[in-house]
Amino acid sequence: MQVVVYSTFLKDTDIPHVQNFFDVLHEAGINAYVFAPYLEELQGKIQFKGNVGSFTGYVDFRIKKFDYVITLGGDGTILNAATVVRDSNVPILGINLGRLGFLAGIEKTKIKEAIELLQRGMYSIERRSLLQTESNMSLFGEIPFALNDFTILKRDTSSMITIHTFIDGAYLNSYWADGIIIATPTGSTGYSLSCGGPIIFPGSGNFVITPVAPHNLNIRPIVISDNSVISFEVEGRAENFLCTLDSRFETITSSTQLAVRKGDFEMLLVQLNDTSFMSTIRNKLAWGMDSRNH
Repeated sequence: MQVVVYSTFLKDTDIPHVQNFFDVLHEAGINAYVFAPYLEELQGKIQFKGNVGSFTGYVDFRIKKFDYVITLGGDGTILNAATVVRDSNVPILGINLGRLGFLAGIEKTKIKEAIELLQRGMYSIERRSLLQTESNMSLFGEIPFALNDFTILKRDTSSMITIHTFIDGAYLNSYWADGIIIATPTGSTGYSLSCGGPIIFPGSGNFVITPVAPHNLNIRPIVISDNSVISFEVEGRAENFLCTLDSRFETITSSTQLAVRKGDFEMLLVQLNDTSFMSTIRNKLAWGMDSRNH
């Protein structure tokens, strides 16, 4: 088995867990190729018991055969990894070194058990839809897609902006707000949730449109089919606005034509047999717990 190990930085507090992770891979006879910038950061801090290779980016998937991508971090690390994995169809397993972790569901204390389940094939593959942007400008280069969400946000001033929104060319609404979020089911537990949006189960085939601090109180988040194309016209007192795909951002103006649709491919996530989406949201959101007893 050959895996790509992906992360963006190493915290001192995570060194024991990362060391344990590489020890477990070595004992299991798994060949590891580490994302090159991360490998450089590990030098002198992690003791490798065997040889590890270097992984530089998307092109490597065409050169070598990888079975899985394993991320070390939080949900943001998986979002970053998605920009590297792209349409290679290599499944991602997330080990959570961060805090909440809806996507990175493997706790750092259960690394050995997770790798054993992976080797024994005791998992399922979840196919997560993406959203993709189209524009009259060159935005986001070769990766105009997001696993979580797309947003348009105000910038530079405290004044609200107006976002005229259309679905399949038909006028939906003008949002007077600080911004708007278009989220996939995966992204429904992210920024959209914090702005009052609903939780959508993976595979539901939906987008969620969630306004950010709307100035008209009768506006609420809505759920639409992900077969829809959502387009926007933006105006406001400022000349520039912010447009984001997950953690990446670009500056746009009122002359920028923007549309969002379902992506051309899906991201594959490994779901180990001892975890599920329902157990994750119960645990992370403390559902079913009576705080009066604590």
